[in-house]
Amino acid sequence: MSMSQLENAPQSDFRRAILSADRPVPDGLVGPTGARAGKRFDVYRNNVAVSLTEALRAAFPVIRKLVGDEFFDAMAGAYLRKHPPSTPLMMYYGAEMPAFLRRFGPVKHLGYLPDIAKVELAVRASYHAPDSTPIQADALQAFPPEQMISLKLTLAPTVRIVQSRWPIFGVWDKNMRDDAPQPQNAAQHVLVTRPGFDPMVDPLTPDQSRFLQGLGAGKSLGLALAAAPEGFDPAPVLGLLLSRNALTKAFQ
Repeated sequence: MSMSQLENAPQSDFRRAILSADRPVPDGLVGPTGARAGKRFDVYRNNVAVSLTEALRAAFPVIRKLVGDEFFDAMAGAYLRKHPPSTPLMMYYGAEMPAFLRRFGPVKHLGYLPDIAKVELAVRASYHAPDSTPIQADALQAFPPEQMISLKLTLAPTVRIVQSRWPIFGVWDKNMRDDAPQPQNAAQHVLVTRPGFDPMVDPLTPDQSRFLQGLGAGKSLGLALAAAPEGFDPAPVLGLLLSRNALTKAFQ
């Protein structure tokens, strides 16, 4: 089965057949002897399915741990039939997983699963984001107190924020560390940063999350604080950003 045959096969027929073992070999695909390329196509089809499943395993280790290897592989088969790759870069495969999980009947009782997938995608995006030069704590101290209200902060390109009504940090942490505490039944947001080579996941309160989203949208500290509830203290989350090398610029 030559590459030209693959390219000349009707794309819709070929795509459906390559991702579904129960579909027949597309018309026109033959082996070196001229016979229909049944076995050769099956090998090719199996290799594609295995490669895509491996890509999903690598992208969603926590999801895989939560549902088990056997179930995950079966679910991956359903996913890849609905969502074939749109790019040859397998490190980006799986972007539709949160939406897929919301619709996938066998896991509908696990309502938090789509948001865990969002965290895993955020970790991957942070890992592949471009490098940047972080500011140090004394960069903020250089501004007089009266100017702080109009100060704007630039978040590093590695920063991702995931919001959820589920305890997503607790679930994530429990499946990443053996000694992590049991998740509490409360809404959690998470901050994903990359202070070094590997991303880190930290919990955020909903108020901290909204405050950071305001900064990320270009709001000044004063405007971001104005949208927070009375008594909100930005110091802990600003300290977290600095400790994670997640701020790259402070300006008026």
